[in-house]
Amino acid sequence: MRITNYRAFMIHALFLSLTMSFIDVNTVAPAMLTESGATTFHLGLLTAIMVGFASFMQLLFATFIMGLRHKKPALLGGIYLRVAALASLGIFLRNLGEPAAWKIWLILLLIAVFSFSGAWANIAYTDILGGTIEKPLRKKLLTQKQLISSIGLIISSVVVKLVLSYLSYPDSYSLLFLMASLLLLFATSGFWMLKEGEHPVKNNLSLSKRLGMFAQAIRGDRNIRLYLLLVNTSGVILSALPFLVVMANKRYGLDGGRTGTFLLFQLSGSLLATIFVNLFSKGQRYRPLLYFFIVLGAFTPLAALLLLAVPSFYPLAFLLGGASAALLHILTVGILLEISTDENRPIYIGIGGAGALMNIVYPLFAGLLLPYLGFPLVFILSSCYMLIGLYAAKHLDCGTFA
Repeated sequence: MRITNYRAFMIHALFLSLTMSFIDVNTVAPAMLTESGATTFHLGLLTAIMVGFASFMQLLFATFIMGLRHKKPALLGGIYLRVAALASLGIFLRNLGEPAAWKIWLILLLIAVFSFSGAWANIAYTDILGGTIEKPLRKKLLTQKQLISSIGLIISSVVVKLVLSYLSYPDSYSLLFLMASLLLLFATSGFWMLKEGEHPVKNNLSLSKRLGMFAQAIRGDRNIRLYLLLVNTSGVILSALPFLVVMANKRYGLDGGRTGTFLLFQLSGSLLATIFVNLFSKGQRYRPLLYFFIVLGAFTPLAALLLLAVPSFYPLAFLLGGASAALLHILTVGILLEISTDENRPIYIGIGGAGALMNIVYPLFAGLLLPYLGFPLVFILSSCYMLIGLYAAKHLDCGTFA
């Protein structure tokens, strides 16, 4: 079962990576919405939906999924709903016509369905991974999965750049989303191989009691409180990255080819960071990587400000941003698996997702304040705020954090 599931996660990682470039939250999605006539508030709401609200919904979803004897049907159901949302978005964009306010809101609604169904599937995914992959293999799986994902993302980013360079809006984005829906459908082939044991049924617990379990876990475990501090400070780098595209569009103007270049550099940074983790990370020691991630993430918005004056160098900011995002993904998933047990893992996943409130608040406030404060001040304040995560990195207490 262990080898079969290992392969299943790898197959899914490959096809998912080919999918996610086509609707990348940091480059493609904000560029598409900008060309649809969106304001900075709409762009902030887009980021809040895809990064913050999607994670927050995991709290509610975890209360249902934790009571299921088998998690695989929930996993597949969530993915199929994502496929439907992407296909609908692609068809809608192909018949978009002239941009209008109601069309922007419909695009945001479809993206919300795509993101929330992904949050549902992620609860089942992480619980199955934690329950069927032995502890010594987890970090190896996460880093190898990230390596495969990075390679697949770079390949698909080349396709994105070609499509955006040679097709005009909205046909270019319509084609990307239709291709993404097809590839995501193929990704489910890996999960049909999954074999999972039966979980104890907890349907006798009411929703209020299950929510009480979340509060009890937060009160009783200092590690989960420090984890929440980490994702609410340094973790907002995910919410900050889309505004790098917005700043470039304000400075240089909209250009599909440039968006593709940003995506390619971002994914190259993700690949380099993953290779770095594989080569230099010793055993299960997460703390040095945490320090490195936080400093790199905090420096990224400042680098974007410095590089903005030289258009040919500006994509390097996305290289740093991609590396930061990859490290955050590896670290947050790995840490959450380490500080949880088979019994409380769905609870901790829900807490980790719903507790990242700043990934909702930050993009909304940034979208509202940018027209008044400007990018330099917002980005400098953001970088200083991210450094608060160093406290959490120093005090997280687990045997594998040394």
